[in-house]
Amino acid sequence: MKPRICAAIIDKDLEAIRKVEPLVELFEVRIDLIGEGWPELAKQLKKPWIACNRSPDEGGNWEGNETGRIEELIKASELGADMVDIEVRTENLEKFIPLIKKRARCLLSLHELERTPSLNDLKAMIQRELDAGADICKVITMAQTSEDNLTTLQLITEFPKIKIVSFAMGPLGATSRILCPLVGGYFTYASLEEGRESAPGQITVSHLRKIYEMMSGRERKIYKMESR
Repeated sequence: MKPRICAAIIDKDLEAIRKVEPLVELFEVRIDLIGEGWPELAKQLKKPWIACNRSPDEGGNWEGNETGRIEELIKASELGADMVDIEVRTENLEKFIPLIKKRARCLLSLHELERTPSLNDLKAMIQRELDAGADICKVITMAQTSEDNLTTLQLITEFPKIKIVSFAMGPLGATSRILCPLVGGYFTYASLEEGRESAPGQITVSHLRKIYEMMSGRERKIYKMESR
């Protein structure tokens, strides 16, 4: 299966969006970074999109109150978002999930901004998201060592029947970002261009797609050689 790439949109540059549109499967609309006018931008997207209004506690830039943050996410579901990303630690989460699920799939997320917990702790995080009603589970950590890549990727294999996004952020987490969809992750994230990352260590769409194309090309060559 072709690795799925989600391009993170952090501003209203429609030209940059159009440039990568053929290379991605979906977009993430970062409401907290785009600011006013995000609905007009979302309406012009030609691929499915995820609505995200990240809270400051988990690395976001939303400056309003919590009620307003949630209201924007509900609005996004009404405007046609395919998925709504909401943090599993959100207060009164059980009230909002049914509202989201009326029109969109619910992606429950959790971000560890300082470290990568143990595999058992990450498994507990996924179970927490499933128990809360997640359609898609997302657990993102910060890589402090190269081994943290393996931990986040192994998490995906522990839940083979669940749609999961799991990788580590930061310079040391690039490997897990690339391999996430190759080991069964639902998709991975990429930036539109260099300097427009929505999270530490994010790779550009063009670079990521080139990597996947090279890997796919090598697999085809090996298969042909073995078939002779």
